[in-house]
Amino acid sequence: MSQPIRIGIVGVGKIVRDQHLPALAKDRDFQLIAAASRHGKVDDIPNFPDIGAMLGAVPELEAVSLCMPPQFRYDAARMALDAKKHVFLEKPPGATVSEVEDLKALAAQQGVCLFASWHSRYAPAVEAARGFLASTRIKAAAINWKEDVRRWHPNQDWIWQPGGFGVFDPGINALSIATYILPAMHITSATLDFPENRAAPIAAQVTFRASGLTVAMDLDWRQTGPQSWDILADTDAGQMVLSGGGTKLAIDGRVVHEEPEAEYPMLYRRFAEIVRAGVSDVDLAPLQHVADAFMLGKRNVVEAFFD
Repeated sequence: MSQPIRIGIVGVGKIVRDQHLPALAKDRDFQLIAAASRHGKVDDIPNFPDIGAMLGAVPELEAVSLCMPPQFRYDAARMALDAKKHVFLEKPPGATVSEVEDLKALAAQQGVCLFASWHSRYAPAVEAARGFLASTRIKAAAINWKEDVRRWHPNQDWIWQPGGFGVFDPGINALSIATYILPAMHITSATLDFPENRAAPIAAQVTFRASGLTVAMDLDWRQTGPQSWDILADTDAGQMVLSGGGTKLAIDGRVVHEEPEAEYPMLYRRFAEIVRAGVSDVDLAPLQHVADAFMLGKRNVVEAFFD
């Protein structure tokens, strides 16, 4: 068996504690040997205030996982790639499309791997949904992604700032699935709801066209109670509902695939695969759709939002 890939993690926040650390702890392909964060720390390994200090002090690092907010990811990624480290980008991979394109080119130039980790694509029922849709004709489709921002992003001001994506932070998860299971699509209209005291939207309604098919997406960060992470499609073979963020697939109300969520272990499995193979995996379609929504969308000001 190959030796574990020595990895460092940057940006020790909620997603790292909830997902990355548990996944890495069980993954024999990786050995977590360092962390860098302005505020958080990881027990039992060296911790540094920033990625520069970590790279300088731990030259044996082979890869880094970048989990800071997207507005701050580009400089850290360039620093790691310049040091010839493989780079795992938490979603969204960057604040803009062009900066991620630049990182792709730099990774190729440096001979290392870059991974845009669309975690929702690795939800357990996504492949089954993709196979079902490929076997039939799709007549209409819709994306309903509604959740409670106070539950999932408590007191995270960065997400409301320019480059923080607002409701498109979870919405890009829906787009990462939709761009994988539906025909290629483009935006035809969008309305973005901005709280009067915030610089990022709290809700959005977006319409896509895909090979003559209309896809309607409804995003909302104000939903309390049960959360809605659903992609629906009317097809010649029945109505498909992919729910639970991709964990359950039902056709005409009958569940045909359901498994517990294991997205981050699958992400690190994929990262190990591309590192061993010496290739990159960077699909920019979900990020491009978000950029297009901001470019084409009508701005609608709504009531102020307070955590």
